[in-house]
Amino acid sequence: MSAASTPETRILLITTADSSYPGADTVGQMHLGYPTNSSVIRVPDPVMLPERFYLYCFKKGFDGIVVMSSGAECPYEGSYERLAKRLDRLTGVLKEQGIDFRRVKLCAICTVCAASFVREVNQMAQLLDEIGPVDRDAVVLEEEPAARAG
Repeated sequence: MSAASTPETRILLITTADSSYPGADTVGQMHLGYPTNSSVIRVPDPVMLPERFYLYCFKKGFDGIVVMSSGAECPYEGSYERLAKRLDRLTGVLKEQGIDFRRVKLCAICTVCAASFVREVNQMAQLLDEIGPVDRDAVVLEEEPAARAG
């Protein structure tokens, strides 16, 4: 059974407003399909999302996250490099919590990269088919600074 038909797994696609989100539109215009267990969100740039955001997504029901960035062509200088470092730190946190780090993938998708968009989502679905859902109890959200102070 494929992950696309398995309701136990969910994929979050984080797309950039200027490149990968229009790429998702291109997928629709071309009538290409990708797994229905996928949800798309559009952000100005994924670098704005802290490590805790990804952990929260796992805790709340997502099992795989594909971060679709503009790559080196991002209009925000240095953004892609900062995003890559942030996701490297996240990889360490996932390993510490015993969560397969392959559940988060960074890729560069442009406005006309429909085939790449579909390929990345299908690859994540296939991975989730193999490793199954996240153990939500294993996901530990770090305390907020205000909670530690009080």
